[in-house]
Amino acid sequence: MPRDLTNPDQRHPEKARRTPSAPPPRPDWIRVKLRSSDRLTLTRDIVESRGLTTVCQEAGCPNLGECWSQGHATMMIMGQICTRGCTFCNVATGRPDALDPFEPSRVADAVARLGLDHVVITSVDRDDLDDGGAAHFAQTIRAIRHRAPGTTIEVLVPDFLKCGPEALETVIAARPDVFNHNLETVPGLYAEVRPGARYFHSLRLLQRAKELEPRIFTKSGLMVGLGETRPQILQVMDDMRAADVDFLTVGQYLQPTPRHHAIARYVTPEEFAGYERAALGKGFLVVSASPLTRSSHHAGADFRRLRAAHG
Repeated sequence: MPRDLTNPDQRHPEKARRTPSAPPPRPDWIRVKLRSSDRLTLTRDIVESRGLTTVCQEAGCPNLGECWSQGHATMMIMGQICTRGCTFCNVATGRPDALDPFEPSRVADAVARLGLDHVVITSVDRDDLDDGGAAHFAQTIRAIRHRAPGTTIEVLVPDFLKCGPEALETVIAARPDVFNHNLETVPGLYAEVRPGARYFHSLRLLQRAKELEPRIFTKSGLMVGLGETRPQILQVMDDMRAADVDFLTVGQYLQPTPRHHAIARYVTPEEFAGYERAALGKGFLVVSASPLTRSSHHAGADFRRLRAAHG
């Protein structure tokens, strides 16, 4: 019997056993107005007509209306089902389907039709694949280069934890403009929040990407409100800078359902401003820190800031 991905207990079987904990009411600064526009409808039609998946929909991103009204959508390749069970994430967990060899060309066609000057390509974790899906990333990058040569490309990749070094090398050899891998949280929370991941492996992945191609921009992101402390966040910033990460995003964790990791608190805009000042002081070229910041939110404008800051 096929899984019903609209049913939370089937969508997240590993979370169905967790004791539900409803998130507290959102403060005014976290509320987002719904948007509707002809451009949003066009974006949705282009994505759906090509049978594509977006992280905007799968992760329940609060910025979907804003981004899609501007024609921006973050493509999520390699299916809708992830092999990991991160407790913060709204993407379904389970056994994924086989890769679609025609997906890279469909993604490239959508990017061209949307007229994007910058696109973010991400994916589910695919621990079932020998290379973690690295070759599929590379094929997608090359397809976009062919179909939309003026578009800059940012990849937000999994950690390739169960693969050899060739996986990362395959992605870097395809020459994305930005290599992004999110650390997500502080190391002390990994066992609860990212149980299938390893903090220092993820950190080393970012460092190795820069070693393989020093001209590439590297980027990583953190969620706050999971129970971390400010000193822990500042230490992660230091770790990222030691790995030569160029660009940092910091955003508020929003609990998708009562069965996901409980939200500890809502971080105030003033605290986010403090994180941004601290990160810039530590040497990041660009920092985006706000309650609604997400890895791909304003990614095109941030990439232009990144190039300008690099000189």
